[in-house]
Amino acid sequence: MRFLILALGLLWPGVLWANDWDALERPGAFALMRHALAPGTGDPSGFVLDDCATQRTLDARGKAQARSIGAAFRDRGMRFDAVLSSQWCRCLETAALMDLGEVTPAPAFNSFFRDFDQRGPRTVAALDLLEARGGRPIVVTHQVNISALTGRGTRSGEVLVVRRNGDGLEVLGSILIAP
Repeated sequence: MRFLILALGLLWPGVLWANDWDALERPGAFALMRHALAPGTGDPSGFVLDDCATQRTLDARGKAQARSIGAAFRDRGMRFDAVLSSQWCRCLETAALMDLGEVTPAPAFNSFFRDFDQRGPRTVAALDLLEARGGRPIVVTHQVNISALTGRGTRSGEVLVVRRNGDGLEVLGSILIAP
């Protein structure tokens, strides 16, 4: 019994943190999301940006997860000024399946997993784009980009609620709808 109480005590803050819808109501808050479930890591050799057959893509669970995430936002009346996405197929498909608005491909949010030298320039470009756009976008991107922007890891389909803070992004909360 002690173990159960200790485990619940340690896990409870994470459960609350993982469904922080109210954080989106804070001034300057917007959504930064890792694409829905696309099993595997990175992309196969021979990856071609404009050819989804050469990329890691969403599986059936990932597609269902993307639809569920979009439905959860719509059910709460959450609206976004823009839907920005990495040009990778798994991000574009996640953004489209969420059905939260017209999807705008944004190269600043493309993965640099295989080209880590792009981490700095891509992160600066992403922050510049967010600053120039303003408003409340939802951005669909990759783990490496989110980590570079926030210092935090995410699970597939996890949405970080963030806002600009100096030279980076401040994490205000997290929303996770499991696949």
